[in-house]
Amino acid sequence: MADDATFTRRELLRQGAALAAASALPLGAPRTLGAAAPRREHRAGATHVAVVGAGCFGGWTALMLLRAGARVTLLDAWGAGNSRSSSGDESRVIRSMYNGDPLYTDLVTRAFSLWREEEGRWGRPVYRRTGALWMFEGDDDFARRSVPVMRERGIAVDELTPAEAARRFPQIAFEGVRSVFHEPEGGYLLARESCERVRESVVAGGGEYRQLRVSPGAPASGRMPALTLDDGTALDADMYVFACGPWLGSLFPDVVGNGIIATRQDVLYFGPPAGEHRYDEGSFPVWVNVGSRRMYGIPGNERRGFKVADDSYGAEIDPSTLERTASPEAIRVARTTLRKRFPGLARAPLTETRVCQYEYSPEGDFLVDRHPECDNAWLIGGGSGHGFKMGPALGEYAARVVLEGKATDPKFSYANFAARRAALRPAGRRKAHS
Repeated sequence: MADDATFTRRELLRQGAALAAASALPLGAPRTLGAAAPRREHRAGATHVAVVGAGCFGGWTALMLLRAGARVTLLDAWGAGNSRSSSGDESRVIRSMYNGDPLYTDLVTRAFSLWREEEGRWGRPVYRRTGALWMFEGDDDFARRSVPVMRERGIAVDELTPAEAARRFPQIAFEGVRSVFHEPEGGYLLARESCERVRESVVAGGGEYRQLRVSPGAPASGRMPALTLDDGTALDADMYVFACGPWLGSLFPDVVGNGIIATRQDVLYFGPPAGEHRYDEGSFPVWVNVGSRRMYGIPGNERRGFKVADDSYGAEIDPSTLERTASPEAIRVARTTLRKRFPGLARAPLTETRVCQYEYSPEGDFLVDRHPECDNAWLIGGGSGHGFKMGPALGEYAARVVLEGKATDPKFSYANFAARRAALRPAGRRKAHS
């Protein structure tokens, strides 16, 4: 970490001050990507980077590369925020509690700033500040480790007794809850919409977007050759970034393989009674209940119902062919949670369902590093169910790694990923961060 060629956590924080000063500029105006990366005007001869995957990681990486002066081509098989992607569905939680991990806490702190900045460009609020409420039925070490790190960074977090929480949120039954923590700045993000707005920003900023399936060629002499596209053409770029979510392992079976797997995650929406606004975003927080399972949800918003989901590992799936119909077991578990914690919604009708996925890395860490056999290709993935909120900060980070050639943080390195992958057992994955 002391090596000058490494992207340090201190640099991540310095980026916040640098980009905050540029936040009033309109879309497309010259900007900076951190203190060490002045924006170059797009011109003939600029480095051409092809980014494969227009989800949260790929889209934001493409946009930050473009703003740093690169020529960018963004590609996706089914489109930004599509229903097969890990960035689809309506909403995602954003919060700062990260098990006391300084790297992820700094990254999400940066992400909060960048989401707000981008809202100013778009003229549309995609980050909704509802607060985030954590309810622990037993072990609350996750929160106890997180709070000191959060407070060191000026992130507000309050510990409430269950009785205090019940007075503030009478819609919730706190029986069996041992401890409660509230993050005032937590909330949710409009997922599908923000992916599309990032894609639009890439195009508006002079980048190219193509909706085509991509096949990478076999590395030759330490280089990635031109990509083969499913329209029969080839795309030859100077550099390639693969941010393919749950497809990263199938695109690179030897290098990634089962180190990143897609798991089934059922998401359910329940409809409050007509005229009942106590469970809407103006009155209710994003919530997480940690007990025998870790359940979470998002209040009613955008004319959708009350979202309930299980954060536990689902079954491994093929994201391309999965029939996305919610399972009876997922519905049963969600209704049990409603009866237990939200009795006013115990009989609420199920109005919508989704079957999404996480793409898990061995320890839940992101992978942001050069392909081990190619000097001109990078692998970005392992969102592991907690990556969406990080999108703009992770894209900013990745753009600097790619264009400046800095070594990534050891946690995000391919060496760490490969070592963890080699140590995997059938039940060896841990969800350490989300």
